[in-house]
Amino acid sequence: MLGRRSFLVGAGLVGAAVAGCAGRPDNGPVRRRNQPEKISYGRERVRFGELPRPPEGRPAGTIVIIHGGFWRAQYDLSLGRPLAADLAEHGFTCWNLEYRRVGAGGGWPTTLADVAAGIDHLAELDVDSSRVVAVGHSAGGQLAVWAAGRAKLPPAAPGAGPLVGLTGVVSQAGVLDLVTAARTQAGAGAVHAFLGGGPDEFPDRYRLADPIQQVPIDAPVLCLHSRADDNVRFAQSEAYVRAATAAGGHARLDETTGDHFTLIDPASPDWAAARAALPALLAGELP
Repeated sequence: MLGRRSFLVGAGLVGAAVAGCAGRPDNGPVRRRNQPEKISYGRERVRFGELPRPPEGRPAGTIVIIHGGFWRAQYDLSLGRPLAADLAEHGFTCWNLEYRRVGAGGGWPTTLADVAAGIDHLAELDVDSSRVVAVGHSAGGQLAVWAAGRAKLPPAAPGAGPLVGLTGVVSQAGVLDLVTAARTQAGAGAVHAFLGGGPDEFPDRYRLADPIQQVPIDAPVLCLHSRADDNVRFAQSEAYVRAATAAGGHARLDETTGDHFTLIDPASPDWAAARAALPALLAGELP
């Protein structure tokens, strides 16, 4: 999935690691200044998040970062670290969330249960859990929009009964129509792996996990997507926004100028568009 721009995050992390090691004394490791706090939200090893906070002043709100990677285990929350750091610098508290992925205990229903539990854990932390926006990239966009509709899930569904609601969502090239994504083999069969099979085999799983089948939801959804995206089709966001608005929901699609990965490049205008939308979404409004 990561293709030609996967170096963006990796290169940044390598640079940070080298900088952190420079001048280290021989008597053991030291904690780097501004290193985010790592917090567990469950017993499983990958049930944790990182919590960068703004350096000073009252936080503007709490942002949940949900990374992508087509729900596969080889991609992790390191994809969200540059975004979380950038948002902390701009005055937001960030909860960069990790969760179980396919190949490491994830898939149906554990990935959904983890994301729900991770968001609900904000109620136990010293953060503002009354104004929370989720920003999700690619498969993380599916998880973010799904999480915003958890209040509509039946009681036995994974993630039902949220303790922390979302006031808004930014979906960055989100996989928001799982049935279509499965039938078109998006991500080389990633949706089948995530939900354990196709929509004809498990219609109930698709119904409970598919954002386009949840509309309308209470939270406004801003979709950012590029027509040049060759990982997740632009039509995914088009279809979601069309369905959401037709059902009376609040959703909008803004076309970006880059590709699939400029959305998670903190230096890009595509990421700046996501950051600029957050104050309105924290207030429960589309920008």
